[in-house]
Amino acid sequence: MIRKLRLKFVAVCMAMVTAVLAVVCFAIFAALRGNVEDLSRQVLHRVIQEADLPGGRKPEVGVEIGGDKVLLPYFTVSVWPGREGMYTAYVTGGTYSGLEDTAELAAILEDCLSQGPAEGVVQSYSLRYLRQDNGLFRKLAFVDMSMERRLLREMMSSYLVIALAAFLLLLGVSAILARWATGPVERAWSRQRQFLSDASHELKTPLTVILSNAELLSALPLEERPARWADNILSESRQMKDLVEEMLTLARADNMAQPAVLEEVSLSDAAEDCALAFEPVAFEAGKPLEYAVAEGVSVLGDGGKLRRLISVLLDNAVKYGADGGTIALTLEKTDRQARLAVSNPGEPIPAEQLERLFERFYRADASRGEKSGFGLGLSIAAVIAQEHKGTLKAESGREGTRFVFTVPLKK
Repeated sequence: MIRKLRLKFVAVCMAMVTAVLAVVCFAIFAALRGNVEDLSRQVLHRVIQEADLPGGRKPEVGVEIGGDKVLLPYFTVSVWPGREGMYTAYVTGGTYSGLEDTAELAAILEDCLSQGPAEGVVQSYSLRYLRQDNGLFRKLAFVDMSMERRLLREMMSSYLVIALAAFLLLLGVSAILARWATGPVERAWSRQRQFLSDASHELKTPLTVILSNAELLSALPLEERPARWADNILSESRQMKDLVEEMLTLARADNMAQPAVLEEVSLSDAAEDCALAFEPVAFEAGKPLEYAVAEGVSVLGDGGKLRRLISVLLDNAVKYGADGGTIALTLEKTDRQARLAVSNPGEPIPAEQLERLFERFYRADASRGEKSGFGLGLSIAAVIAQEHKGTLKAESGREGTRFVFTVPLKK
């Protein structure tokens, strides 16, 4: 899928580049052609006015192209009318030789004189002409177009080589941009597949327990069915319900279906309530909880969601803190922000894993069965922090791991 997306991205980019290059090349060709034709016409007007120089020398007739002077072959003819529509032609100048009284000259003059416009082209001989009526006779000037056409071909060949090089360069740039642009899509697709795999794994265990207990119950008479199997079904069903609710919470956050209702909330009260609730839990786990909460810390937010964020951080500290270590919760305020930190002692988490702690279903110890929960708590906490225009980050070192939540104070 990602490969097809990249190919489509490159194809669309190169189609646009090709169209632009084609328009540019056509515009350059049209401009060059117009300029060369104008220069050729200037030559015609010049040679029809000039006679041969003294000593039989011919005037050098040329055009300036790219700083170089290009000499154009030309010749002039005077045509005198005769009897019964006949005429007499004399070659009066030019760079051609051996044209006088030739069949080629007669064919050229016949084609030129048969055309209505005073200026045009003799296609069969690749000549551009200009006719001038002097009363008693007509004077005609001819300039060879083959040089003009060859000049156009050479210049356009150079531009086409440049266009091809630009096309190949832009093709490489497009391939790099396609990889860069589809990077977030590829990561999102990878995370989605990982999410489905992890969710399936988390749902598989309770479903297996429920099905096995249900099969055992159905195989026994009603009066002989043990209550413990029914309890197992109830326990695993509640676990599945909790998992589905947490997944729905994240799904709603992704869709922004339920934005947080922001009102004045005492973060001090929320932190103290959560600390008091977790104090016996931490004590039973052999990890005493200490807390220092500043008074009068108020923020704009959803009280229920903020309590859930703090509970997630405390629950995570109780689960993964070192045995016998002290869990600490602190809340303090600066000039503009409230800063809540929850820390617990334990083995330091590597930096590459620290960045992934807020991914869904991710656990730094890579073990699913050793700790309860589904690996969604920190993801939910990060979403809540984002909804409140705050930040949630993790720090880890020799002293343990600390999660820091900062949120703007109520103005």
